[in-house]
Amino acid sequence: MRSTAWFLFGIITSVASQDTGNHPDWPRWCGKVYKPDYPSFDPGGQTLPPTPDPLAPLLHVQFKPRYSLYLESEKTGEFIINAGISQFHGTHWGNNTSSNVEFHIKTTTDDKVLVGDSVPVNSTGNLFTFNLTDLTPSLSPIEVTLTYSSGPSVKTTLLYLPSKTSGSVTRIDNLNGGLHHLNAASNHTFKPILPYGFYASYDAFLALPNYSEAIQSYADLGLTGMVPLTHYPESASAFAYMNSIGLYYMFDLRENYTNQTWVREQVTAAAKDSDALFSYWSVDEPDGWQAPFSAPVETYNTIAKTDPYHPVSLVLNCQNYFFEKYSQGAADILMADVYPIGITESSANLSNSKWGTPCNSTYGDCGCDNCAGSVLDVSNRFDDLNQYEKWLGLWPKPKMFNPQAFHGEGYWARDPTAEESWVMVLLAINRGVKGVLGWVWPASEILAKAHGRLARVVSSIGEEEDGVVVGLLVEGKGPEKLSTEPEVKGVDAAGWVDKEGRKMLVSVVNTGEEGVEGMVELEVPGGSRVGKVVWDESGGSGDGEWEVKEGKLTKNGLKGMGTALVILELSM
Repeated sequence: MRSTAWFLFGIITSVASQDTGNHPDWPRWCGKVYKPDYPSFDPGGQTLPPTPDPLAPLLHVQFKPRYSLYLESEKTGEFIINAGISQFHGTHWGNNTSSNVEFHIKTTTDDKVLVGDSVPVNSTGNLFTFNLTDLTPSLSPIEVTLTYSSGPSVKTTLLYLPSKTSGSVTRIDNLNGGLHHLNAASNHTFKPILPYGFYASYDAFLALPNYSEAIQSYADLGLTGMVPLTHYPESASAFAYMNSIGLYYMFDLRENYTNQTWVREQVTAAAKDSDALFSYWSVDEPDGWQAPFSAPVETYNTIAKTDPYHPVSLVLNCQNYFFEKYSQGAADILMADVYPIGITESSANLSNSKWGTPCNSTYGDCGCDNCAGSVLDVSNRFDDLNQYEKWLGLWPKPKMFNPQAFHGEGYWARDPTAEESWVMVLLAINRGVKGVLGWVWPASEILAKAHGRLARVVSSIGEEEDGVVVGLLVEGKGPEKLSTEPEVKGVDAAGWVDKEGRKMLVSVVNTGEEGVEGMVELEVPGGSRVGKVVWDESGGSGDGEWEVKEGKLTKNGLKGMGTALVILELSM
């Protein structure tokens, strides 16, 4: 998310600090030069598929606390243990015929045993309960160590924090990747949230004399989240109003993130009695700016030490530029700027950027890194990020999507349509994103209403189906890719099943501009039936009804850029 003024200012001031990649003294974006005065070159920093280990198969043991933090008021916690068989990561398993791996989890400093058990080989997502009362609450992470019978020990950290009497707490579910939020309005009980809204301008929105009415109108559209582009003390009253109406917000620190004193002061102010705070936004596009690798990490550590009760979010811009360096140790949540709409019109089909250079994997900046200029750039980007974590053997971080809701700056010829916006958001949700925060507010009336409509369905607790959709997206098992049978080109679908196994949410997207003629059939669990169609912009030439027939969710035709969300009732 770059304004022209900010980008030009960055060219002048930040070239000297661009110390990652090749030719750091040249003007670059995502490691690539974008001016015709300079030749094309390999930017470096690509995450590539790993080479199979010659000792494979390998046993890859990983573990995490179920939640990123626990509170003193809780009596028990859980660990998640993965014991997968891998060609790339772990220790030699070879001809071992054992079907289980015995393990112990202890506190590192005093060897206090928290769990002793066994886990099936080639399994993931195994949960083991432990007593939090065996630990002492602390504002600092507690290191824990897992030892097992056939390999080296594995370490992670556990946050067991003193309970708060005011303000909010947000934690990450390391099993399903979603966010859970606690405050007085939730009766100090963690509830699933999926924040959906916009980055909101200070000058054109939050600084208005009638800011409270403006914020209320924003929330009345159905939007449930915001990233206010402002700070303390100038917007203390605006933050107070968001707290009073329960509008979840992510606090913006990116403007001065390298000044740790300023960061600490802002975090201290934001954390105090802030019922609606859910995360901090630490750094904006450090990969695009080629920021020093250490800078986001230093800021993350300052935030986490000052306020361990809320996660830290970071925005990535590049398709494949030092992903591990800019994500690990720098954030709890990864957001992605993917702005593909209108770049082909602005850039003459990506053959020439506004800077007068081609746009490809080694040259140029066309507003969306290594993009083709279609809605599929969104699904491709999140597929890439998820794939990089698998290649690197990393525990996946929660993802959020920053959809395009603007045009201009010489990069983007037009706004997305409402239909394109819905498609991009649901493509991202089909890849598991747990929040949607568009750039930028105020948006056009068309896009404001379009995003508000979808937000009411996917992010509002207590409205559509009494929060069933939020619960499925945040806490359900999924997303699992659903296939059309026979295959229908351009149709993207995913499903989530609730923890009781009684309901399934199905998201269906036609990524093509042309409609699909004839029956669209998706494989779903046998014995299921349509409970409720909570979102239907699927159109089509047929009767328009979603039905389950012979184990398939069916509809006669889909319009171009059509979307639907269907809740199925499953047989027990």
